[in-house]
Amino acid sequence: MHPDERNPNNPALSRRLFLQAAAGAAAGAAAGAAPGASAGAAGSPASPGALQGEAPSAVATSDAPSVSLTLEVNGSRHDLRIEPRVTLLDALREQLQLTGTKKGCDRGQCGACTVLVNGRRINSCLSLAIMHQSDHITTVEGLAQPDGSLHPLQQAFLEQDAFQCGYCTPGQLCSAVGMLDEHRRRGVAAAALTDAEIRESMSGNLCRCGAYPQLLAAIRQAAEAQTGAAGNGARTGSCMQGSGMRTA
Repeated sequence: MHPDERNPNNPALSRRLFLQAAAGAAAGAAAGAAPGASAGAAGSPASPGALQGEAPSAVATSDAPSVSLTLEVNGSRHDLRIEPRVTLLDALREQLQLTGTKKGCDRGQCGACTVLVNGRRINSCLSLAIMHQSDHITTVEGLAQPDGSLHPLQQAFLEQDAFQCGYCTPGQLCSAVGMLDEHRRRGVAAAALTDAEIRESMSGNLCRCGAYPQLLAAIRQAAEAQTGAAGNGARTGSCMQGSGMRTA
């Protein structure tokens, strides 16, 4: 036994005595708690969620003021009334029912929530909806043509089997569209991108299934098709101009 424990006149508590006293106090508090303490004030039984320690719904209990907002998504305008704290991701999924945009990490680390805002890719989980009042927003639902034909990247993803579970696919598609457009604005032909440059440009989008080789092949296919279409368009324009000159 510790010397401090043998001497009753020693005012200093040993570590063992302190732990014993703390355990006794905790046991007494637990025994004195009312069995229905978690129930409501009127004596109604507690809900299962309350018993499990779940946080109450923010939608049901929040007293935060709401604001009016108009979002332009995939060419359509939507009038909303939301709390200022609502992210663009939650507004798209919960208010507009555009659930193609996925909530993965909710911290801007996985890229599953990527959308295009004015042609530039962003993580919608890190951006407040009220920041995009006058912006043009495109989600994966808006990539296809009005006649239902797929975007070249969507077609390439199908042909190259560039997905497995598919959860990250909407973010991968939007990010790839934005990435190719970023290089086009810089004057870099999409087909001229190296594999390393594509991987680096897409590094913010994770695929937990590991379908990176197929993703790279799909983006490469779409990039080459995009460059070929641009080249054909330029040649067609040149021929038309030449024909016009001869006609004149």
